[in-house]
Amino acid sequence: MESWLLPWRSVFQLFTLRSWLIAAAASTVALVLIGIASAIIDNPFFVRTTVVRTQDYVILALTGLLTGLIAGTFTLSAKADASGRAISGGLLSFLAVGCPVCNKLVLLLLGFSGAVTFFAPLQLYIGIASLALLAWALHLRVQAINRGCCTTPYEGEPQKVIWDNALQVSEEERKD
Repeated sequence: MESWLLPWRSVFQLFTLRSWLIAAAASTVALVLIGIASAIIDNPFFVRTTVVRTQDYVILALTGLLTGLIAGTFTLSAKADASGRAISGGLLSFLAVGCPVCNKLVLLLLGFSGAVTFFAPLQLYIGIASLALLAWALHLRVQAINRGCCTTPYEGEPQKVIWDNALQVSEEERKD
């Protein structure tokens, strides 16, 4: 159990105050944007005609958390192709927590009775898929950061790395 947790812990230990602030800001922005647009957060712009379910709150909270952590990893230097998964996960989260009757696209495709009968029960699974995409995007970011900090670009072999103030310093450079 410790082996799969170690890369995640090492990446989040690299987070500086700036990383955590960006993660918190991105999480808040995601929560507010999805919450207002889906009318989970009461607002004068959108009205929800169905009740907000507990699953909507859970999916919204986890979406905000994962989105914030993904944004925080972008403050660390590593390149990974995870942005498409993150955007897809955010879009699916919006569909998962939104009012099935208020969604114009769903109403056009399925009609009122189809939205209530078919789309509403599927929203839980759409939410799970969105959280899986966001978690996978975060996993890819963590892997890319670990690969970027724990291998030498020329040899491709792992070396022992000591982190000083979020800067990579190998043992050989530290002795000099």
